Amino acid sequence: MPIANLPAIRACRPAWNKGRVVGHKRPLLPKHVWAIRVRLEIALNHRDLALFNLAIDSKLRSCDLVKLRVADVDASGQVKERASIVRSKTQQPVRFEITEGTRKSLSRWMEEPMMVGSEYLWPGRFHDRLHISTRQYALLVRDWVKSIVAQYDKLQPVCVLRMLQFGPDPFHKIELVPGIKT
Repeated sequence: MPIANLPAIRACRPAWNKGRVVGHKRPLLPKHVWAIRVRLEIALNHRDLALFNLAIDSKLRSCDLVKLRVADVDASGQVKERASIVRSKTQQPVRFEITEGTRKSLSRWMEEPMMVGSEYLWPGRFHDRLHISTRQYALLVRDWVKSIVAQYDKLQPVCVLRMLQFGPDPFHKIELVPGIKT
């Protein structure tokens, strides 16, 4: 039985990655991290500042970061200097140090009226959602990166923000990664 030659089918829409930088992207530089911190401090956005600072300090995956409980970082009204949680992916305990600036931003966030009686450190807006989702966290990170795009024209936000983990070496860390236009 002969095989009929079918006409070539053309895509009706462009490829999803056309014009985008795919694969590994360069991490945020320290000047970008400080630019985001300064913008969040000026805007008096206590939750986002505490979330950003804790993400940098803890180097946790987003799924573990959004599930942090108040009891994980707070002891008798004071923010702990070190915290320990069990990672959801590996089921291994991990300890991390909370720097002074992060402790101040966390204590300011926990004094907010929204945090009264909250079990989770990053509560959701609705009653059926106990904490923010990883998608909400990714949108927050995208907005933080977009806020410095005007200042640094080489940065462009990407649709999917990732966190890279390089290993247990103390000089490697999980970093917030924007897309880089080259």
